[in-house]
Amino acid sequence: MSAPQLVVHRDKELMAQAAAARLITKIVDAQAARGSASVVLTGGRNGNALLAALGASSARDAIDWPRLDLWWGDERFLPEGDPERNVTQAREALLDSVPVDPARVHAMPASDGPYGNDADAAAAAYAAELAAAAGPEDHGPVPTFDVLMLGVGPDTHVASLFPELPGVRESSRTVVGVHGAPKPPPTRISLTLPAIRAAREVWLLAAGEDKAKAVTIALSGAGEVQAPAAGAHGRSRTLWLLDAAAASGLPRGLYPPASP
Repeated sequence: MSAPQLVVHRDKELMAQAAAARLITKIVDAQAARGSASVVLTGGRNGNALLAALGASSARDAIDWPRLDLWWGDERFLPEGDPERNVTQAREALLDSVPVDPARVHAMPASDGPYGNDADAAAAAYAAELAAAAGPEDHGPVPTFDVLMLGVGPDTHVASLFPELPGVRESSRTVVGVHGAPKPPPTRISLTLPAIRAAREVWLLAAGEDKAKAVTIALSGAGEVQAPAAGAHGRSRTLWLLDAAAASGLPRGLYPPASP
């Protein structure tokens, strides 16, 4: 378990641009070291802003896009192409404009896919896909992701792991169907905390005053069942990327004075 590190940016626009630059560097370094890279994307306003900023960056061409595996931390269980699906938004923000290998874009199943409206079967299939991609060096049923990104909800949820719901308590499965989510749509698919913790680095993104309370709770010693964001950490690094509004409830001593 890695202790959280914080970087606080002036505003959400700067946060998205800086996070995109940080991600480009991380992917390029991983590809140089191992030949490929593996990243778990997140949806929501902060995740999509990061992807849009990456797409607008001239440095995006430093990435060897065909040697990049893309996964998702969660998905809204809706029909293929639905504008609310994370993968649909990611394609619009970035993926349709870069030469990714379609076989390495691992979207979670849709509700009109081969598993119909059975979110649990779809979750099991995604777990099997993760397991098939894991090698002996990963020591577990998921690949060792280079970076796994998560948005933080105002209720402290990450991926589609909501406070007190069964998914956040899961200790063995890597992917679960989520039923009765407190925000629409109620049916989702999500990585679990054990899968999230397989990543080398976990980045938690939060911007805006509506995230300030959640950030403060998650970084103040709350339990993961009550505050799922508190249970998200990487093997080697856990990085909270915030804007000043989201960090406004934290003691100033928690993050470096040099945070831009």
